Amino acid sequence: MDLVEEHGYDGTTLADIADRAGAARGLVSYYFPGKRPMFQSAVHRLMHRTLQAAMERPPRTDDGREVLARSIDAVLGLTVDHPVLMRAHMAGILQAEGFVQCAEQQRLAELLREAMERYGSDDVESDYRMLRALMMGAVFAILLPGAGMPLVKLREELFQRYGLDPGYADPPGGEPARRNV
Repeated sequence: MDLVEEHGYDGTTLADIADRAGAARGLVSYYFPGKRPMFQSAVHRLMHRTLQAAMERPPRTDDGREVLARSIDAVLGLTVDHPVLMRAHMAGILQAEGFVQCAEQQRLAELLREAMERYGSDDVESDYRMLRALMMGAVFAILLPGAGMPLVKLREELFQRYGLDPGYADPPGGEPARRNV
């Protein structure tokens, strides 16, 4: 991920990744069929770890609305904090390889489902899919070159849709609600 942030997705090769990791290129290729699956898995890992940290950070809460607010802010915060990574990730989803369903992505999905369950959803699976679609749309809207939308407005829309208090969240790395991206 560091290499992609430094040189862009296209400017990063599997050889560069292997060199940075101190591993043989063949070993990298043994575990990943290509750069795209490796990259998508790494970004999904960053996302699920960030989301899990947001859901569990002190003071830990049992308030499902606050958990959902923290979840939304975690994803929006990653978009603002790592725009190059998130832009490359979203572009990869739209490529021929599509959406990579790896263990890291599955963990991210579990956490988002948990957020919807704790929120009190009557149909967790459908509501999880809608939340995922809305957050992906918000990420695209923030990152769209030349026509990006302000994070503050997108956050307000998501919080309003789910009836969340904007004061709930205190995301790691700053407060996206106050950023005007």
